[in-house]
Amino acid sequence: MENPTPLGQQHLEQIGSRMPVPTYTRSSDIMGIVHIGVGGFHRAHQAYYLHQLRQLGDASDWGICGIGLREGDQKLCDIFKKQDHLYTLLIKHPNGKIEPKVIGSIVDFEMGIDNPEPAIARLADADTRIVSLTITEGGYNFNPTTGEFNFDNPNIQHELRHPLDPITVYGFLTAALKRRCDAGLPAFTVLSCDNIEHNGDMVRKMLLTFAEVQDPNLATWIAQEVSFPNSMVDRITPVTTPADIETLENYGVQDAWPVTCEPFIQWVVEDKFSTGRPAFEKAGVQFVTDVGPYEKMKLRLLNAGHSVLGLLGALHGHSTINACIEDEVFSSYLRAFLDQEATPILGEIVGIDLEDYKDILLQRFANPNIKDSVSRICSESSAKLPKFLIATIQENLACNGSIAYATLVIAAWCYYSDKQINKNGQPLEIIDAMSTELHQAAKQTKTDPLAFVRQESLFGSLVKNERFTKVYTEAVQKIYRDTNIKKYMQDLI
Repeated sequence: MENPTPLGQQHLEQIGSRMPVPTYTRSSDIMGIVHIGVGGFHRAHQAYYLHQLRQLGDASDWGICGIGLREGDQKLCDIFKKQDHLYTLLIKHPNGKIEPKVIGSIVDFEMGIDNPEPAIARLADADTRIVSLTITEGGYNFNPTTGEFNFDNPNIQHELRHPLDPITVYGFLTAALKRRCDAGLPAFTVLSCDNIEHNGDMVRKMLLTFAEVQDPNLATWIAQEVSFPNSMVDRITPVTTPADIETLENYGVQDAWPVTCEPFIQWVVEDKFSTGRPAFEKAGVQFVTDVGPYEKMKLRLLNAGHSVLGLLGALHGHSTINACIEDEVFSSYLRAFLDQEATPILGEIVGIDLEDYKDILLQRFANPNIKDSVSRICSESSAKLPKFLIATIQENLACNGSIAYATLVIAAWCYYSDKQINKNGQPLEIIDAMSTELHQAAKQTKTDPLAFVRQESLFGSLVKNERFTKVYTEAVQKIYRDTNIKKYMQDLI
């Protein structure tokens, strides 16, 4: 379509003839939620839930202000300002149907770098009742093996010396909470929406550890006043592509940064909030007393399943997750891993039929309209695998369960980190904060087959387990002799 309509508040009536648009009043005077880490997932998940709630005529006193703490967030900030903080969500169904919706729940955005004061002020404002986070696993600044806070981070050291010049999420949270404490204002709730087991407990532990060194009196107040609900989040959200922007233009809408996602969505939250919350249950959110079993189910099945397909698929040459599932060897291998290694350590989960959950999971991965890239799934594996996959190996070793499927993935990760090419010699895109360390360890495999798994920060004491090292050594030596990963997968099915 020629001359698509630019997305903006003044054009909503015109755009509304082509797709659903917000029907509620949007105002930057109405906040309630400040979200740190506004990426595609947040916009497809938490912001979508609030939008749905607002469309129902509820939560009129709730809106979201986003905060960016990375240089890369500036692009989104600029786009948001041009588009009045509106964006389009493209829900892609397996049958090819695309369901576009304009989302209006985000009403403001602040950059926290260069000048942190506006972001601190927004966090400290009396109207802010919830501060939510999607900062990825790496943003929590803890050692994945010990679970302890990393004080060696130079940004953390800077914040300890200069508490009014924050850089990390911990610096911003403590700066804002101190201001609220000093002003006699109630504490906000810190709500983690990241893929970490017991994410609320984790952010509480990390924040208190940091605050106890920076300001012990503040740490005492935080421990008494701030709530940290655990939550489990789920919706596959691929990276936006130029084709997605073009799709919207065919609808007659110009959006510089839309978001794509699958139809499936889930959010399970511990109902523990300091100063109230939106009635998210009206939009389908499940509030429970213990999120733990649901978190573990999702991390060990969906997230681990993604990594199984991603790393093995990368070496074989598959470019998307749905291409992996279309390959019968890959789909059979994944189901065997889920059935034989992941499910046995989960136990019973109230209200969930695990067989149905796994069936639906494979259908979601197979969605040909999503085309989630293998490179996205493999990114930051060093932050993901200790929780998603390595923990499963450790638990199965403890109960004498199967470890062969997950261990082959670790061996593939070693080769992936070392050679950085697939079996056809094509280069792989390596995106990982530990890429240098991973490469250095992996390249020693020829002379020391266990070099890669000697990285204690990732693998703990696995290298001391004879059963694991035997299975791993055989797997990694096979891959280094011949990268026909599919053959080794077939041998295990």
